[in-house]
Amino acid sequence: MPELIETSELTKTYSLGEVTVNALCGVTLTVKRGSFVAIMGESGSGKSTLMNLLGCLDRPTSGRYWLDGTAVEGLDRDRLAEIRNQKIGFVFQNFNLLPRMSAKENVQLPLLYRDGEPIDDEERALRVLALVGLAGREDSLPTQLSGGQQQRLAIARALINEPEILLADEPTGQLDSHTSAEIMHIFQRLNQTEGITVIVVTHSEEVARFAHRIITFRDGRIEGDRRDLAPFADAAETRAPLVEVSP
Repeated sequence: MPELIETSELTKTYSLGEVTVNALCGVTLTVKRGSFVAIMGESGSGKSTLMNLLGCLDRPTSGRYWLDGTAVEGLDRDRLAEIRNQKIGFVFQNFNLLPRMSAKENVQLPLLYRDGEPIDDEERALRVLALVGLAGREDSLPTQLSGGQQQRLAIARALINEPEILLADEPTGQLDSHTSAEIMHIFQRLNQTEGITVIVVTHSEEVARFAHRIITFRDGRIEGDRRDLAPFADAAETRAPLVEVSP
């Protein structure tokens, strides 16, 4: 598999008054296309800072970052926004759903910023909702959904533009262990059947065990990198259909 992500000596420094915080300290890594990677570390280890840089939500202080062969660290805001819209889907711990919009409307939102050929946005929204197990809930408001269903909805929204990469920052942080496992099975299935590169930031060893590779951060540096792991409860071995919805 060719390398989709490559960084070289990536650093990020924040100035808080007279205090300088080195959030990332010379991080060099590669991620192959089609990988499922978990990034672990305690709070303040640099894992979320790295996620923001990989997602083109922030710029490094120094170092290089290539995404699918394009050097992105020096691109302007419009080009970075275009890359985010075309290549990357984001899933966050707090779901970030609009409470007065239906599930279908929340999913369709990213399409407002899409350039190119017109598409049947309703048909695509219904397809991705079904893909994450929310068929029949397209008219529900987020407040009418359980926490697990809201995160499924957030994943559907991240999929609507058919991204190459899913970046998930603590996606199970507000969920119980059973629902967390369901969400991780969805990520596994998307990785295995849709070929999407999945990168999950987590502090949980149980969540990380669903990945094929675990990168551990400490004090802004890579402390460990375990590769070619046998993922826990591999979705390909569990015959439960993805379209099942928990109450």
